[in-house]
Amino acid sequence: MSTTAHLVLVAILLLGGTARSQEPPTLTIPAFCGYSYPDARAAKRNHKTGVVRECKGELHYYFECSTTGQMKVEIERVKESAAAAIEVSVGPHPGNRARARATLAKGDTKTWAGSFGLHLPGVHKLTIRSTNNKPLTNLKAIVLSGVVLRAPTVERRNASSVHLSYKAPKADKDDVEWFYCELTPKTDPLWTYYMATGWHRGYFGMQVNSKKERRIIFSVWDAGNEAVDRKKVKAEDLVQLVRKGDEVHAGGFGNEGTGGHSHLVHDWQLGDTIRFLVHAEPDGKHTTYTGWFSHVRKDGADPWQLVASFKAPRDGRYLHNLYSFSENFSGANGDRDRQCDYGNIWLRNKVGNWSEVRSASFSHDGHGKIRSDRRGGVRDGRFFLQHGNFAIPSSRRGSKFTLKGTPVGKPPLLPQ
Repeated sequence: MSTTAHLVLVAILLLGGTARSQEPPTLTIPAFCGYSYPDARAAKRNHKTGVVRECKGELHYYFECSTTGQMKVEIERVKESAAAAIEVSVGPHPGNRARARATLAKGDTKTWAGSFGLHLPGVHKLTIRSTNNKPLTNLKAIVLSGVVLRAPTVERRNASSVHLSYKAPKADKDDVEWFYCELTPKTDPLWTYYMATGWHRGYFGMQVNSKKERRIIFSVWDAGNEAVDRKKVKAEDLVQLVRKGDEVHAGGFGNEGTGGHSHLVHDWQLGDTIRFLVHAEPDGKHTTYTGWFSHVRKDGADPWQLVASFKAPRDGRYLHNLYSFSENFSGANGDRDRQCDYGNIWLRNKVGNWSEVRSASFSHDGHGKIRSDRRGGVRDGRFFLQHGNFAIPSSRRGSKFTLKGTPVGKPPLLPQ
């Protein structure tokens, strides 16, 4: 190859490389990642293609930008879509948003919807709504380009589940007979489970199940490894109900392991404090686990109320692997802020000595690798967990939290 030809080839390669490096970064968000508003279950989604076939109301999308600049928004639709008129708004979350309107012609599969200036790095919100009082239909994807962006692109829209784990004193690590914790919810969106006293065989807490119903939940896992169908569990591995409280529903559960389930419909409200107490009674190769709760009123705490007792096979131990968690058990509203205080936590060993829990470790589920809106910490002498909303700071998995100063509470009087 001649020197001239070689220089021409190098120039072509350099120019090509430069052109590719200057292509604006692009992020494609499948339409089904959006949150419908005001009705969290208004969107009809195709779980295989990512298409939103119809949404009555708005669709909200959240993304994070690490740089500032102009961002171009394009709307992708499926073929043979009808004409539509929409408004797209973009801006910091929370904060004011710029708006642009677009007309989607019949049959258009990709339409430019506007260019927006992103003046601050961080979390932003994009909203799509119809401007002609018709539902949004046949949306395939939102394509963002021009700045470096990050956003969830999987269908799971739940907030990441978050946990606090506790350690018993070394001398008591195999002898914890009682586990006590108080919960005070600071927000209460639908489909929230604030769990107070979890251990190696079960969990105990409070849920928001619908606009009209709230529950106290106490559950204990069967032995064995069946994850879905309790009918497949051997008879000798099944948890047995020993007793239950008045008006408590008791049965079984599956799909997240299997076990014995009990719940009481109980109208707790935002800001109320609910006390939770779990007892372990080993007997040979079985352990009976019992859960009580008490609602704290303005004039004092209610008497202890039994939820249920379950006898767990292949056990014979006291309480281990102690923890609390907060869970968004339906993804329809994983963009809502969930936060709860966990405090006045005490353990009692088998000889009757109480110890206060003054440190906790934070963790999250695998979804927390995709979403960073999850954290824990200490405030007002109590631990707290917070997740959802996209705009909250994040805590690293394994973060340690410690209560400072003198205890703000005391151990409970036990049920009689």
